[in-house]
Amino acid sequence: MLVGYARVSSAGQSLDFQLEALATAGCDKVFQEKKSGTSAEGRDALADALDFVRDGDTLMVTRLDRLARSSVDLHNIIERLSSKGVKFRCLQQAGIDTDSGMGKLVLAILGAVAAFETDIRKERQREGIEKAKAKGVYKGRKPSVEGEEVRKLHADGVGPSDIAKRLGIGRASVYRALKGESAAA
Repeated sequence: MLVGYARVSSAGQSLDFQLEALATAGCDKVFQEKKSGTSAEGRDALADALDFVRDGDTLMVTRLDRLARSSVDLHNIIERLSSKGVKFRCLQQAGIDTDSGMGKLVLAILGAVAAFETDIRKERQREGIEKAKAKGVYKGRKPSVEGEEVRKLHADGVGPSDIAKRLGIGRASVYRALKGESAAA
């Protein structure tokens, strides 16, 4: 059986191209989701597809980055498929499959390159944030709640847990706001 897996990163993106390509390739069943793919965790349709496939099946994706963004995730997914006797094939990237030694080698190399690109992207992002901080442009995210609200409720005798519930924030945020009060005093 040919089983497809299609994924886009956000609800605003369309799965149509991937679904059409997987149907054209002859997939009998396709699992699909709109979820970020930085990790295999939390991707329910992927988990369902991996549970569904059986010995002799082939799992297909249109591009490798639809399946995994890190070499660790890619390796774990391919290992899981192999242990079940399931083959893997990537439609748009010829030669990426688990049918041959060469396909397995290409798969491993591309997984390593994808991980390298992710590391470079994160490093550039960190550098950009550091430069912005140095210029005084980047100050982090805005507080989820105004400290004044927390301090007022606390002064009125409301406990930290109740403050957190009323404002819809975590208790740690309450304690941080109260700590800021003592630092300001």
